[in-house]
Amino acid sequence: MRLLRLLGMALAGSALAASISGWAQNPNDGGKLKVYFIDVEGGQATLWVTPANQALLIDAGWGGNEGRDADRIAAAVKDAGLKKIDYALITHYHTDHVGGVPQLLEKVPVGAFIDHGPNREEDPSPEKEYATYEKTLAAANIRRILAKPGDVLPIVGMKAKVVSTDGKLISRSLDGEARINALCKAAETPAPDTTENARSVGIAVSFGKLTILDLGDLTRDKEKELMCPENKLGKVDVYVVSHHGWLQSSSPVLVNSIGAKVAIMNNGARKGGSPSVINTIMKAPELETLWQLHFSEEGGEDNNADDDYIANLEGPDKGNYLELIGKGDGSFDVMNSRTGQVKHYHQQAGH
Repeated sequence: MRLLRLLGMALAGSALAASISGWAQNPNDGGKLKVYFIDVEGGQATLWVTPANQALLIDAGWGGNEGRDADRIAAAVKDAGLKKIDYALITHYHTDHVGGVPQLLEKVPVGAFIDHGPNREEDPSPEKEYATYEKTLAAANIRRILAKPGDVLPIVGMKAKVVSTDGKLISRSLDGEARINALCKAAETPAPDTTENARSVGIAVSFGKLTILDLGDLTRDKEKELMCPENKLGKVDVYVVSHHGWLQSSSPVLVNSIGAKVAIMNNGARKGGSPSVINTIMKAPELETLWQLHFSEEGGEDNNADDDYIANLEGPDKGNYLELIGKGDGSFDVMNSRTGQVKHYHQQAGH
């Protein structure tokens, strides 16, 4: 019966997505996309707010901690002038992504959840997290939508296309053009990842000419499948650094192929921000700025962005966030809430 319910919800979600799939290709003049990169101490909680005042939350951070992450998400929702979250996408069932769901629902109403289906990792932690997630949504009678490769999420005001989910990937490039990727010749072939990370729901977002990639914690083996022999994702403007900047993700073949101008890393002080990944991103030929939620203690003085581009420096955590404000012409700003500094980025030629 549970499987039938999931299938029914998936069909309903796919039908709704299909009905609005082309809406956001021409955003209203003056309309802006806002993306809050909320500090949840090395987990993920990213709030997307469209000009249509619809909100998509990607992941809910950790549970516990006296409701810290739920409070920070609720504060971002309030800052955006909203009272609810229309959709919450859970990339996978590790505790730093799904653990905060019960506390979130005590703070903010959520219309529906999007996920990849049942947990696939045979480990007590994700098994427990998935059981709690499933029980919480059932008790609150909240609809679930099953994400499939190629689906367009039912978010009014931007186009969010699923490129990875439950270990499956899109079978052809986003724009339908085959691009043999010359970088594949030197790319490593990683061993298959058997954890929930490889099952992450990843999305490619387009808002007019602005493109943003968020792959959750997708691992290097799946990254290579997306990049080789063809680059199925093409070029993007902004890369949400996968897996908090840990070395299991953000392989050179991915980072160098997508050609992002800006990378935003939702790391913690002691979680994520591996020196090898920071080094790969900083050396990417088209990168202009790496932004970080935290100074990475592992990275040290030599492998971190400049202080201006870090929301939380060394010392007690302040919960500072980063905010991206995008326009349909492809230009965007990134704001550091710690300093109030705003950096502007022009439309990127050739993307």
